[in-house]
Amino acid sequence: MAIQYSAAEDDPDADARPKGAALITGAASGIGAAIAGKLAEDGWPVHVCDAAPDAVAEFASAHPDIDASVADVRDPQAAARVVAHAIAQHGSIGVLINNAGVAGMTAAIEDVDDDDWRRTIDININGAFYFLKAAAPAMKAAGGGAIINIASTAALFGYPQRTAYAASKWALIGMTKTLAMELGPFGVRVNAVCPGSVEGPRIDGVIERDAAHRGMAPEEVRRIYESQVSMRRFVTKNDIADTCAFLASDRARMISGQVISVDGHTETLTFPIK
Repeated sequence: MAIQYSAAEDDPDADARPKGAALITGAASGIGAAIAGKLAEDGWPVHVCDAAPDAVAEFASAHPDIDASVADVRDPQAAARVVAHAIAQHGSIGVLINNAGVAGMTAAIEDVDDDDWRRTIDININGAFYFLKAAAPAMKAAGGGAIINIASTAALFGYPQRTAYAASKWALIGMTKTLAMELGPFGVRVNAVCPGSVEGPRIDGVIERDAAHRGMAPEEVRRIYESQVSMRRFVTKNDIADTCAFLASDRARMISGQVISVDGHTETLTFPIK
């Protein structure tokens, strides 16, 4: 005779699992939108925010069951408002995914524009900090949750001509490791996902700027980028979304403090300097 167990009997910790919203920054398009869609499929109540009003409106129209708001992650008050709204709607934050980020300029260090440096650091690092600071108390009070910081393979290698971007992503890894230690005793898991080059408009723009900087054809630069990956192709936004969905789930309940590359194995990011 087959024996059937309830969820609580099968897993004594089931009732203690944290509930609440999945909050994703920079998620009205691209990787963030793919993550939002995947988590919604998995049953999470999802809230996305993005700095682009038109993109938020388009996302909200396409996903009427997902909350969406306009917020600039560089504004700590905006971060606090978004977190407070998600908590008011869903009781807590179960998952926080710091996805908002910019690529920064491609230039030799002496040519890096000061304003571009500040903007890249402000969005990629300070933005994550503001949301972490706002969400952590609720996650601790709820007895757990999952934080996923979207870093980059640029956080694992040097990245010539991309100083601001690489610096910001290395810093995000440091933040991940530190908060995994700080929040672990409260049941909050903190991990970083490092995408390689992701198919889409963003990497196309990076390639075009890099090609212009080096005096090369974009197609040639793309082939070099692809040759640096063992699997010889770029990843997709759905590859990243699937990994985030796993890390947000109970299946990853003992995974914390990890830096997980989703990149087809990047062998190097070196490039002939010209």
